Amino acid sequence: MAISFGGLGNGVDFGPIVDALVQAKRLPIDGLTTRKLDAQKKQTELGLLGGKLLSLQGLASSLRTRVSFNKNQVNVASASAQTPLSASVSSAAAPGTYQVTVNQLASAHQIISKASTAVSSIDTDIVNGASGIFQFQVGSGSTQTVNLNADSTLEDLRAAINDLGVGVSGSILNTGTEGSPQFRLVLSANETGVDHTITIVGDDTTLNTVTTGVDTFQAAQDSEVVLGTTDVGAGTTAITINRSTNTLSDVIDGLTLNLQAIDATNPVTISVTQDNAAVKEAISEFVAGYNEIVSFVNERTFYNTETKERGIFVGESLARNVLDRVRESVFSQISGLTTYTGVSRIGFETQATDGTIKLNEATLDTALSTNFSAVRDLFVKNVTTGTNGIAEGVVNAIDGLDDIATGSLTIRQKALTKQVNDFTNQISFKEEALARFEEQQRLKFANLDGLLARLQGQLNQLQNAFPSING
Repeated sequence: MAISFGGLGNGVDFGPIVDALVQAKRLPIDGLTTRKLDAQKKQTELGLLGGKLLSLQGLASSLRTRVSFNKNQVNVASASAQTPLSASVSSAAAPGTYQVTVNQLASAHQIISKASTAVSSIDTDIVNGASGIFQFQVGSGSTQTVNLNADSTLEDLRAAINDLGVGVSGSILNTGTEGSPQFRLVLSANETGVDHTITIVGDDTTLNTVTTGVDTFQAAQDSEVVLGTTDVGAGTTAITINRSTNTLSDVIDGLTLNLQAIDATNPVTISVTQDNAAVKEAISEFVAGYNEIVSFVNERTFYNTETKERGIFVGESLARNVLDRVRESVFSQISGLTTYTGVSRIGFETQATDGTIKLNEATLDTALSTNFSAVRDLFVKNVTTGTNGIAEGVVNAIDGLDDIATGSLTIRQKALTKQVNDFTNQISFKEEALARFEEQQRLKFANLDGLLARLQGQLNQLQNAFPSING
């Protein structure tokens, strides 16, 4: 219950006095609140630091295996105005040059019922008897059957074929005019190649495709490419390869050829080379991830002697421990190597002003172009000796920092969480005590105010009874 008083007893307002007493009593709570906010802010900042560590760990993981360094680029050169093919490359491809000639493109089989059996309406009945069937086969697959009733139409047959979902699409084509339509059934294989040739094996409809046959819109055809050239004098022999598709992914290991046009007279030259630029980019991103962590900690570890302002990580030993662990893993010396034993040999230069890394691109470019395998061995794990490279060392160092049970970053985060909870409980307890104190003080001064009011009233009565004592 709120207690108020007007100070009428002696002309003094006791409200500000109680407020001052309460404010003085609140000082310890304000101190706890400040410490709680600091702990929460530090907890947030350490969480952000943990996120940056995970980002660096991901960048290191992309450099930890030999496969991750197998970054290739492919170039396609042709004398034709229209390049007969395009190519894409994976890490599995070996550097080399290949000559490919496109003799033939794969095509999908497409047939149409004869003009002599065309119907003037797609709603015309096409079954002579009480029922009928339409059967076809795709390649060497099983026979597919469409069951028809006496009033089934060309539209019904088309829909039933599509509903089978067996790799053949049915459609209707008007080969007549708008005024005198001639509707014919078209069957199209969904996949290219001779293995998907469509054969009609049974037909009880008026289309009579078994007896009268069909017209071929497009023949089923495999693609054909020639690898290499035949030169008797040089002792070279070309190899002809056929596939059912125009996307050839199993001819040259690591290369996918996408055939686009036929050009039997102009071979295409495909060159696969090591993509040093892609490796350099991955290393540069790794350096940027490291620098982001260093800058993040530096920005929060400062002290201004004039303003006395300090960063949130001042006095936080964990922040420096994180930097030390990561820096040690990046600049560690790898045993068993001879050409490059540390990253400083390939262009990693530590800046004295802030501890970040400046990447000497010229040094790295030279190392990649002259000793690519040595650069790779510096980062990856040696499967023979079991020695960790730089990337593996960074991954392990960060694992040690954020391990769910023993990681120092995790342990510190849990400690801060406990601090915040403890501060919250202490503040709640003291707030309740302060509320009781304020109520007691207001009651005390309210009683005093009432007492003074009664005394003043008694004094006024005496003065009225004995005017001679006034003044």
